Amino acid sequence: MSSNPAFDEQMMQRALELAGRGRGRVEPNPLVGAVIVDEHGTILGEGWHEYYGGPHAEIRALEQSRGAASGATLYVTLEPCCHFGKTPPCSQAIIAAGIVRVVAAMRDPNPRVDGGGIEELRGAGITVETGLLATQASRLVGPFVKLITRQKPWFLAKWAMTLDGKIAARTGHSQWISNESSRNIVHQLRGRMDGILVGVATALADDPSLTARPPGPRQATRIIVDSTARLPVNSRLVETARQTPVLLLTTVNADTDRCERLRAMGVEVVQIDSDPHGKCDVESVAKELGRRRLTNVLVEGGSQILGAFFDRNLIDEVHTFISPKLVGGGNALTPVAGIGLDWIPQHSSLDEPVVELVGEDVYIHGLLKRA
Repeated sequence: MSSNPAFDEQMMQRALELAGRGRGRVEPNPLVGAVIVDEHGTILGEGWHEYYGGPHAEIRALEQSRGAASGATLYVTLEPCCHFGKTPPCSQAIIAAGIVRVVAAMRDPNPRVDGGGIEELRGAGITVETGLLATQASRLVGPFVKLITRQKPWFLAKWAMTLDGKIAARTGHSQWISNESSRNIVHQLRGRMDGILVGVATALADDPSLTARPPGPRQATRIIVDSTARLPVNSRLVETARQTPVLLLTTVNADTDRCERLRAMGVEVVQIDSDPHGKCDVESVAKELGRRRLTNVLVEGGSQILGAFFDRNLIDEVHTFISPKLVGGGNALTPVAGIGLDWIPQHSSLDEPVVELVGEDVYIHGLLKRA
């Protein structure tokens, strides 16, 4: 089949759609989708990476083609791997199947691949093209790329706020700002996270469970940033620590006896570096979570934690729910504290933000732009 740009784009769009089905199931591996098409434009097989340790998208598509892939084109959202990991290299399977053309959206930045798969395919006489819908593909694998290249998780900031930009009343009361449908979306987000992170002030004020209800494909570790180990032993988080993991990140300023009591309840307590003010250094938080191979971490607040992450350029994605409620109050909390910017950005801080109406709430989400 000769190259047809419109058809190529259609098939790659389909591969991207398939890749998204693995969200929450394949991490720390990347989301990948694949489509195999014969010379007449007939789809012979489709596949996506369905779960960590399972067959890759290319292998699934080849299995579905039932040995009829000779002379066909493979559309794949990420360069095929060329190394042994949890599974054998896809490059060898593609060569053995008789594929004659591979259209890959982007090169794999993993140092174990990094063009090696493309080189191997071309060495076998296969035509390889890259770059089609690369922007969309790179967004899809952003968390994988950040973890593999920077050794830090992908941080998603989430908050609900009133129409006048408050996340709580002046008294600290914050339940419920958003409606039930918005909260259901948050539970879906939680269900595909490796970690859900809050500061101790939020844990003290709300006594949250920080679980997905109903459960999603992943069980997130509940992460509390608590420089002096103030988390109460009778909190919901501590009382359920043996059922759902709780990681408390603290500093040398924490009382040893309090740390030991928390450990006795099943909480994992880890000391990290402190910042000049004696608080947990958020860069150290990011490095510790990256060391643990957490891919996606939802930062749910409060405003000081969100501000610290924002100031250090650690937030990658934002999910905001705006309720048509007014609360007022000069001392009422806003979502993102910290130092902040010295100026108002000229344009949206999000890259192609999505705006949705959820009942009476407005849901805005998107990737944060990088300078």
